[in-house]
Amino acid sequence: MAKNVKSDILWRVFLVYMGMFLFGLAIIVKIIYIQLAQGRQLLDKAEVQSLEYFNVEAVRGNICAADGSLLATSVPIFDLRMDVASPLISNAYFQNHVDELARKLAGLFKNKSSWEFKKELLSERKKGNRYFLLKRDVTYEQLKLVRNFPILDRGKYKGGLIIIPKTKRQKPYGMLAERTIGYENREEDLFVGMEGAYADYLGGKNGKQLRRKINNGDWVPVFDENEIEPENGKDIITTIDLNLQDVAESSLYNHLVEHQAEWGCALLMEVETGEVKAIANLTRDPKTGTYKELYNYAVGWSIEPGSTFKLPSMIALFEEGLDNLEDTIDIGKGYAVYSGLTIQDVHGIRDGRVSIREVFEKSSNAGVSRLVYEKFKDHPQKFIDQLYDMSLNEKTGVDIPGEGEPLIKNTKNKSWSAVSLPFMSIGYELRLTPLQILTFYNAVANDGRMVKPIFVKGIWESGKQVEEFKTEVINKSICSDKSIEKAKKLLEGVVQDGTATSLKNSVYKIAGKTGTAQIAAQNLGYDKRNYNASFVGYFPANNPKFSCIVVVSKPSTGRYYASSVAVPVFKEIADKVYATNLDIQQNQEIEMKGHRVAYPIYATGYLEELRHIYESLDIPLDTASTNAEWAIALKADSAVRLDARIIHEGLVPNVKGMGARDAVYVLENLGLSVKIKGRGFVKEQSIEAGTRIKKGIQITLVLAV
Repeated sequence: MAKNVKSDILWRVFLVYMGMFLFGLAIIVKIIYIQLAQGRQLLDKAEVQSLEYFNVEAVRGNICAADGSLLATSVPIFDLRMDVASPLISNAYFQNHVDELARKLAGLFKNKSSWEFKKELLSERKKGNRYFLLKRDVTYEQLKLVRNFPILDRGKYKGGLIIIPKTKRQKPYGMLAERTIGYENREEDLFVGMEGAYADYLGGKNGKQLRRKINNGDWVPVFDENEIEPENGKDIITTIDLNLQDVAESSLYNHLVEHQAEWGCALLMEVETGEVKAIANLTRDPKTGTYKELYNYAVGWSIEPGSTFKLPSMIALFEEGLDNLEDTIDIGKGYAVYSGLTIQDVHGIRDGRVSIREVFEKSSNAGVSRLVYEKFKDHPQKFIDQLYDMSLNEKTGVDIPGEGEPLIKNTKNKSWSAVSLPFMSIGYELRLTPLQILTFYNAVANDGRMVKPIFVKGIWESGKQVEEFKTEVINKSICSDKSIEKAKKLLEGVVQDGTATSLKNSVYKIAGKTGTAQIAAQNLGYDKRNYNASFVGYFPANNPKFSCIVVVSKPSTGRYYASSVAVPVFKEIADKVYATNLDIQQNQEIEMKGHRVAYPIYATGYLEELRHIYESLDIPLDTASTNAEWAIALKADSAVRLDARIIHEGLVPNVKGMGARDAVYVLENLGLSVKIKGRGFVKEQSIEAGTRIKKGIQITLVLAV
């Protein structure tokens, strides 16, 4: 019996060992099979699952004003999420701190109440949500506060805080030139303004980085010889002058509000170079009644220009032999009829015979249309050809996308009729954008040389200029020198004796043309209640430096003529340019006590000293102009006006016109080393105003009496 029991036990042990042997053998066989037959395939699969290439986003370049100030830049922002159901956060700890966490989140973000935050946190924890969204687009300052909130202060793993970094495009000056700066949205295929036009420069090139997935779903970088480093975007330096842009924007805004207009735009351009120094576009928001930069009217909106187009009409006449501006034309009772349609004057010019000069200065519709009709009625295409020779049928070619199409139809066009010639001569049945109109007037100021408007001066990378955009000539000569000379006389006459006499007493001479055009109401003809009021011109008239156009659409408070709607905006912009530009101010004269006295009123220096000098000389002084420490003396209508000369920390100031003592004091206080040549007042400075200051750098001042 005992023998049988022993045998039975041995047999059972044998079976156990045999089973273990066979099981172990099966494992070994399986391992060999996997290693030999499936090994490479499984390794490749594991590699794919644990390794992945990630895009490394390049930092987008900055858009800067002419002085280097940021107009658009990329700032870091964050989406905050929370692993609410993390097993590392115990139920007891969560319950003890969730109330305080909810209160702090509500106090910081203010998009939900503390009760709502608590309710969501409890609900999402119950659901097991490990990726709960707390708040999108959180700033770095907010993130620093969140890191100290209850539960979240324990970090990523123990506190469940998940931080997703990204960047956001920010415009430090808000609405200022907002539409021209623009934006880029590749998802919707939208490329607006400079952001769209220079996207290839600004965007840079994204890189690639290989990362391995580890515990908790994190990805860590691994070495890879094929890794691609991102190339950050380049910076673009625009032609925009922040001070002038601010004046253009605020002046346009105030007058749009005053006249309750639908929209308006203002453009300021440097005559010789075509650099756009300011561009403002404001539209009334029907929901709020406020004005915003919603559309770039200056670049993209083609309109019937009205009387501002009379200048090209007159030049066409000059080119065809009209010579003497004192010749007269009979305008009858101030209207002319063409095929049953009447063109009528609105400015009350006298009846009968008037000079060609007066026809233009007083903006006689009847006079200009009769001159053009009589000259070109037998060969109207000759008039069109003259306009084409002035490049009025061509786009300016600016890089900003969306430039409006100019419409200067010819006699072969289906819409050409018996009244097209006279109506086109006064700015109807054709379309141009404000920028295209300004480009033409700028060409007249530039002695016939038409240049392409420029919005960007150069491309910079790592503090160095890598590309420069120079002035491009569209048309070397839009007409003969003789015609340009006559055109300038007409434009000066508009200000001295015509429809813009409110500009007559300006300390610097202005030339330009008003335009008040009825707006077509689709197929219903022209609406006599709605007008586009505009003024376009240049200054100083005797030596043009800047050209400017202002358009105000649909003013609704009773005044709609350009002289009272657009001209005041032009003057405010021009006055600011004059106040900050030394070249325009030199050798001006002021009127004192009924007689003209040649006096070099330009001076820059310490405000109290300037005030003392002018008061000692018994020169009328506008003492309420500024309270700044440094000032510039300018001529006003009946006194000398003291305007602020702003000194920006970190930027080289404009010290031209200052005495040596004042200039050295200002510059050395900003950290510059000053070298002086000559005696008298500062005439030249070796470092351009607006350049960023590097401590200890030397600046040379050239003085002259």
